[in-house]
Amino acid sequence: MTNVIACIDGSKATLAVCDASSWAANQLDAPVTLLHVLDKSAYPTESNLSGNIGLGTREHLLNEMVELEARRGKLALEQGKYMLQDAKNRVGQSQPNVVVETLQRHGDLVETLLEQEPRTRLIVMGRQGEQHQDQAQAIGSHLENVIRTLKQPILVVMDEFTAPTRFMIAYDGSITAKKALNQVLTSPLLKGLECHLVMVSDDQSLATAELALVAESLIAADFNVVTAFCQGEVQTALGSYQLEHHIGLMVMGAYGHSRIREFFVGSNTTRMISKSHIPLLLLR
Repeated sequence: MTNVIACIDGSKATLAVCDASSWAANQLDAPVTLLHVLDKSAYPTESNLSGNIGLGTREHLLNEMVELEARRGKLALEQGKYMLQDAKNRVGQSQPNVVVETLQRHGDLVETLLEQEPRTRLIVMGRQGEQHQDQAQAIGSHLENVIRTLKQPILVVMDEFTAPTRFMIAYDGSITAKKALNQVLTSPLLKGLECHLVMVSDDQSLATAELALVAESLIAADFNVVTAFCQGEVQTALGSYQLEHHIGLMVMGAYGHSRIREFFVGSNTTRMISKSHIPLLLLR
């Protein structure tokens, strides 16, 4: 059985990750795996301080530094265990029927998620990790790498999560957007929610015709669909629509262009993650 993987790290978003994971697991009828990865760069399993030997260095000081580093790593692991238990309790209280397991690893988050990918249905992460949680629009150091590397859907949450009653699909007619739409059609995750299909374009007649065609497939899948055409800058237009219609979740295809092209023209995905006030479901 495939799981909802909830990545927790002790940041302010951890509670939102737990709440979003319990909601998603209930929608998907899937178990939750709460994952805590202790970064090997911040907490190495073995410390090599031989490069610090120099003028005035004393061997007993180096030994003390090694011992302190080892103790710091053990305390971090212990803190992670308590964190996982608290997260498990929160998910269990929210959705008593959802099966919850915990997993702690020492290493790299992306590598760990790749190991779990065959058993993964959805990944839930906070926009900011512990290192960036005080920077309002910052993106966590691991998040972009996870989105670009993993092929599974990723739900990115902010500091709070409320179960949505309506969602919007940011549709642009691209291959990435069409793949994302197909995943929405075939997954139970968003069933029962009002769907707003929104397109930002300079050509209203072309956009209206494409929206009508796409809406037919959503209606055939029993979605209650509202279509909308917007003009202007993409992030501003989508953000205004979201606020006006009280949208609780945005769905979009992620990183449809190469890194080289994005270097020159920018990335709508990165901008939306940075500026969004609501959770984003990113589909590849």
